[in-house]
Amino acid sequence: MADLFDSPSPSRPATEAPRPLADRIRPKSLSEVIGQEQVLGPDGPLGAMLAAGSLGSLILWGPPGVGKTTIARLLADASDRAFVQISAIFTGVPELRKVFEAAKLRRTQGRGTLLFVDEIHRFNKAQQDSFLPHMEDGTILLVGATTENPSFELNAAVLSRAQVMILQRLDLADLERLAQRAEKALGKPLPLTGKARDALLEMADGDGRALLNLIEQVAAWKVTGNLDTDALSTRLMKRAAKYDKSGDEHYNLISALHKSVRGSDPDAALYWFARMLEGGEDPRYLARRITRMAVEDIGLADPQAQVLCIDAWNTYERLGSPEGELALAQAVLYLALAPKSNAGYIAYKAARKEAKRTGSEPPPMHILNAPTKLMEEQGFGAGYQYDHDAEDGFSGQNFFPDTMKRPVLYQPVERGFERELKKRLDWFSKQRERRQT
Repeated sequence: MADLFDSPSPSRPATEAPRPLADRIRPKSLSEVIGQEQVLGPDGPLGAMLAAGSLGSLILWGPPGVGKTTIARLLADASDRAFVQISAIFTGVPELRKVFEAAKLRRTQGRGTLLFVDEIHRFNKAQQDSFLPHMEDGTILLVGATTENPSFELNAAVLSRAQVMILQRLDLADLERLAQRAEKALGKPLPLTGKARDALLEMADGDGRALLNLIEQVAAWKVTGNLDTDALSTRLMKRAAKYDKSGDEHYNLISALHKSVRGSDPDAALYWFARMLEGGEDPRYLARRITRMAVEDIGLADPQAQVLCIDAWNTYERLGSPEGELALAQAVLYLALAPKSNAGYIAYKAARKEAKRTGSEPPPMHILNAPTKLMEEQGFGAGYQYDHDAEDGFSGQNFFPDTMKRPVLYQPVERGFERELKKRLDWFSKQRERRQT
């Protein structure tokens, strides 16, 4: 657990400030870390590295409070390396040079250095590149920590020399184990009912450090008996849900919303829509994205879906928050339950591909206008058949370039309104084939 130790500290001078609970119960070995078994267990990548004695550079990717700093510190102990910690927020090129020089000196004395870089994604490309020669010659073993997707934030050169370890938010069972460890260190149970205890764990939202801060507050209260959920909620503010409108959570949640709509699950779609609103997302962004869903995933299977999304968007603009958000929520429900088709989307992409491939091929002469005598003499418009003059309103003429083989771009599905469009398309295809032969 990030910054979590297992046992109370020895007595200290009275003048020394009390250590935070998180510091007092910090794990002393990797086996004491709560959670992250998928990485630290015997079959996990880190467990296998340590067992083989072949620890390499790492990028620890995960949300706050899941143990990145603690794991790095314990890896240094387990591999008998000096632990050096820096933060990308406060460290510039001069400071990096000093760190590298100290690591080189340490290496000449027979000891390696594990350099832990917190918020490594905040370093620019040049700063990230400065690690490379020192990683390659063994001067440092780099362990970077980031809450952002390394694929987007870190240089390919750094990623090629380090293994990415994904750390997960703590589940309720992990948080309960952490709470029990904290109570042991405090020497007393928390004054909470069972339901209030569950509520406290929920408030931490998967963040072990946040839980220990909450526990420290609760343990300091002078109360008689156990507090229930209402009393706990009155005294504590719930931790804000993790949401960054420009970071991974933003893209993760909009992806979850889009796929729930595509998967025709109205409850899941409404849940992710609400999660984004609770995180502070701009409803106008959501209005734009759900309109895109109507166009991309529903299309002509239900032409009304796009109209309804635009109408909900306009309703939000007129009503504002919070009333206008209900119109957007109803649009989300409608999209989730609408028949789905991406046939129009596929046809559009295929048409763009054909247009790029065929370049500047001209339209056939018979569908070109002839506004001048010269153009008429040159054959512009010659042979054009006016479709309204045909008995059934369909001439069956070719409208593609003469040198181009007719492609099949739009293939409607047998769902929703596209079922009717497919019938029309099949009829036109048969008529065209009959008349051209």
